[in-house]
Amino acid sequence: MNDALRSLLDLLDLERIEQDIFRGQSRAALVPRVFGGQVAAQALVAAGRTVPENRPPHSLHAYFLRPGDPGAPIVYTVDRIRDGRSFTTRRVVAVQHGQPIFHLSASFQEYEEGLDHQTDMPAAPDPESLPTAAEMLPRHLPADIAERLVEARAAVDLRYADTPPWGTVGHPRAPRSQVWFKANGKVADEPLLHVCLATYVSDMTLLDSVLLAHGRGGWAVGDVVGASLDHAMWFHRPFRADEWLLYDQESPSSSGGRGLGQARIWTQHGQLAVSVIQEGVVRVPRG
Repeated sequence: MNDALRSLLDLLDLERIEQDIFRGQSRAALVPRVFGGQVAAQALVAAGRTVPENRPPHSLHAYFLRPGDPGAPIVYTVDRIRDGRSFTTRRVVAVQHGQPIFHLSASFQEYEEGLDHQTDMPAAPDPESLPTAAEMLPRHLPADIAERLVEARAAVDLRYADTPPWGTVGHPRAPRSQVWFKANGKVADEPLLHVCLATYVSDMTLLDSVLLAHGRGGWAVGDVVGASLDHAMWFHRPFRADEWLLYDQESPSSSGGRGLGQARIWTQHGQLAVSVIQEGVVRVPRG
């Protein structure tokens, strides 16, 4: 396990300050606000710690309300909405400086047998054949930005199957992107932790496909201003975040200063593990 992954796992190990109240820390981000994936993952940790271990999360729905301050702790308050025979529902509000910055609803289910089918996994190159972030990013970005991005993502081995948006600025292409990812080290056998790590990563690249459709490079080259608005995930089957996962992403629409991304996460063995949808602000700077 590298130091960056150890640091991320420490961030996800929230401090319990009351029965249903938790406190999390942040770390410096690439932009002057808390990374949205971190807040979503921490909120899911908080919810999960009030649920029996035999009920993993099967879905979450979240809204990003205000930019988070990376220099201040975040307090997560969990509301025990429902404890049923099979399902458990929790609501979490993340607060900083007396104001809510994030809201999450999550549902958990005890495992049961049922109907089982899935669509076919899309074609994708072998992850081991693709360049690492440290190898790929300096090819397309100024050295200082590439170094910061590599450092920010060092907890995760994330590999693009094709050129990322900032490598094809001015050349629109099909609004679809694929990345392989896994934690940069072995993670404990705790199902909730693997789900939370995937939640963390899911906010990194989902709006790339919006940028690709317009030949834009995003914040890295300064031609788009963006932020996550809302985020939803459905966890279909068990998976490990320390084994390769394919994040297959596309954008069906962008309009009104917003862009929609939708995606599926597959195990390397072809199992559909997660479905994801996110809408975000995607604005072209004026002047």
